Amino acid sequence: MKPGSLLVIVAFSFAACNNQSGSSSSTTDSTKNQTTQSPMLKEANVSYTNDSVGMNGYVVYDSSKQGKRPGILIVHEWWGLNEYPKMRARKLAELGYVAMAVDMYGGGETADNPTDAGKMAGPFYQDLQMTKSRFDAALKKLKTFSQVDTNNIAAIGYCFGGGVVLNVARLGEDLKGVVSFHGSLIGAPADKKLLKAKILVCHGAADQFTKPQDVAQFKKQMDSIGADYTFKQYQGASHAFTNPKATEIGEKYKIPIKYNAAADSASWNDMKDFFAKIFK
Repeated sequence: MKPGSLLVIVAFSFAACNNQSGSSSSTTDSTKNQTTQSPMLKEANVSYTNDSVGMNGYVVYDSSKQGKRPGILIVHEWWGLNEYPKMRARKLAELGYVAMAVDMYGGGETADNPTDAGKMAGPFYQDLQMTKSRFDAALKKLKTFSQVDTNNIAAIGYCFGGGVVLNVARLGEDLKGVVSFHGSLIGAPADKKLLKAKILVCHGAADQFTKPQDVAQFKKQMDSIGADYTFKQYQGASHAFTNPKATEIGEKYKIPIKYNAAADSASWNDMKDFFAKIFK
């Protein structure tokens, strides 16, 4: 991120953007005469550090599932590690992954208004190496869990977090894939020698903060290095379309963001298909 006017853009373009033990139960499919067991989610708050900064992540997985499985890192919106990314982590755990919601800011710090959120997010656009270093610390922590297949790790991010996962991928992070939901597209330059991850971008066609020229530039950069990427666009979806609270936030701060249930569901299914391919 550049100083000055770009900070203002960041401050608005990403505005959308309980530890308890699970219980298990079993159900019987009468047509197949098979018994299936519901996930038993094990949740934990975890601490880790980066350059003396303490961070508070959140890990969840299905403890009824045996053996190693892929790990997924979830990078929060610019609000910080609040309940929303934790909810997404639980949904990923229900799908059979070990999921870790990342604390990019440190200390579990969160914001409840765009002004504070913009101040917290700004340095991560200015210093991409710091961004990657914070992400690396979370990745290292995730790998300490014995349930994780360390050869099969991916990351997803929302708004601010979508931009983060795209940037760390372009900077050479060793991941199977990354998924950006309504994230910023322009940041670290595309480099064929660095990019290892496959990419899925889930973008709202009506997003007023990521301009058509940004989309065109992103695609041109990816094409120029032969990147393995998929760009999904959801008609009628605005910025922050996956967050059920986006409409309320948009109305409160008078910014053009809105929840779109159809796009939320479609993008989640696209993510599941993407993971099924990269984790073969």
